[in-house]
Amino acid sequence: MENPNAFVYNALIRGCGRCCYPDHALGFYISMLRNNVMPNSYSFSSLVKSCTLLRDSVFGKAVHGHIWKYGFDSHMFVQTTLVEFYSTLGDVSSSRRVFDDMLERDVFAWTTMILAHVQDGDMASAGNLFDEMPEKNIASWNAMIDGHAKLGNTKSAEFLFNQMLARNVISWTTMMNCYSRDKRYMDVVRLFHDMIEKGIIPDEVTMSTVISACAHLGALDIGKEVYLYLMLHEFDLDVYIGSSLIDMYAKCGSIDRSLLVFYKLKNKNLFCWNSIIDGLATHGYAKEALRMFDGMERERIQPNAVTFISILSACTHAGFVEEGRCRFMSMIQDYCITPQVEHYGCMVDLLSKAGLLKDALEMVRNMTIEPNSFVWGALLNGCKLHKNLEIAHIAVQSLMVLEPGNSGHYSLLLSMYAEVNRWSEVAKIRTTMKDLGVEKRSPGASWVEINKRVHVFAASDTYHPSYSLVHLLLLQLDDQLRLTGYVPELGSIL
Repeated sequence: MENPNAFVYNALIRGCGRCCYPDHALGFYISMLRNNVMPNSYSFSSLVKSCTLLRDSVFGKAVHGHIWKYGFDSHMFVQTTLVEFYSTLGDVSSSRRVFDDMLERDVFAWTTMILAHVQDGDMASAGNLFDEMPEKNIASWNAMIDGHAKLGNTKSAEFLFNQMLARNVISWTTMMNCYSRDKRYMDVVRLFHDMIEKGIIPDEVTMSTVISACAHLGALDIGKEVYLYLMLHEFDLDVYIGSSLIDMYAKCGSIDRSLLVFYKLKNKNLFCWNSIIDGLATHGYAKEALRMFDGMERERIQPNAVTFISILSACTHAGFVEEGRCRFMSMIQDYCITPQVEHYGCMVDLLSKAGLLKDALEMVRNMTIEPNSFVWGALLNGCKLHKNLEIAHIAVQSLMVLEPGNSGHYSLLLSMYAEVNRWSEVAKIRTTMKDLGVEKRSPGASWVEINKRVHVFAASDTYHPSYSLVHLLLLQLDDQLRLTGYVPELGSIL
């Protein structure tokens, strides 16, 4: 075309940006200037968007200079794209300067600036802007909730969520993710049911979130309900929902259903393979997990560090010492994966359970990273199993440095000394615990799903509405066990 005008150039620049060719958009702008065609506000708003897509700070700042030169620095749409450009680069201060210089701001400008502060972790500035915002849209509410959620401030996120007059699927999903981060999985399920009752259609992210919550709760019946909802509403069984379902069924004890979902998936990514390998490993199907890993290799899916944690865990459950050693070396040599503390922990656990305590101790001492309590704890448990007080003492000394207030390690050593009638050592450890102010940890909790309700129990807990009946049943079970010759292990309660 001979002598294209500004309208033509703007169409080309905008079209290149929309069609994922932002670098071509910059080329057309240069051509525009060379042909002495004057750019306008449409030129610059499209150009800045292309610079944002490219994350090109040099060209973007040059375009900003041209915006000043041609007198479009007070144009609202151009300024809004600049706010987005600088915030995308992580340059929040420049983004805020442009925002503060704006004579008028639309809701998108406010939301973009709030989101920039949220992504920067500056919730105080984000909150101040949010309070100043003349007309709040759903996107700004969602940004604030997400920011508080990512910082672990569940109460603030919950407060904002409850204040919202209108919510979209992102609002609900963001709040569900917030509860999930806070390990409030029952609230995730509750919120999902509330969402459905209010007629909000969930998306794939929502479904993955609630499926993951069911996995953590071990709530198989609720998980089946969610799966039925997926099927009835014709959700695509993609890799994200698929991997979540595989993980959920495995953690709920239904490995057959995990395998069924896995084989129904048309496409499988690394997460799907990792989920099924981990599920098989957790359920003690070590050989099947190893075969699945071999199948993954045949499909040319590159394993990662998480894959090998599951593989080494499978070897540990099955006592495959040599297989575990070979896989550990293969991870390092064949896949160039640097061992993490979890890999070392699996190997130490494998060797310790097999009674190779000296080998396990040597591995701990030769680790390329600092061993943590998981590694030393695996060694200590092996010592308890094979009654090795010498290495147990070494493990406990290290554990007391890492977790000085954890009474569990002391209690384990106490029971080991008590088993061999070394009461003087028991007395010394008790004195040490008293001097250090180490007390027994508060009891952990467990839960069980009955008729789609999750019941939580803890030691010495008397608050459950059916406490009396549960306690009576436990006493009856205890009597029956004793009649069969069962003798409880009391060493751990010394």
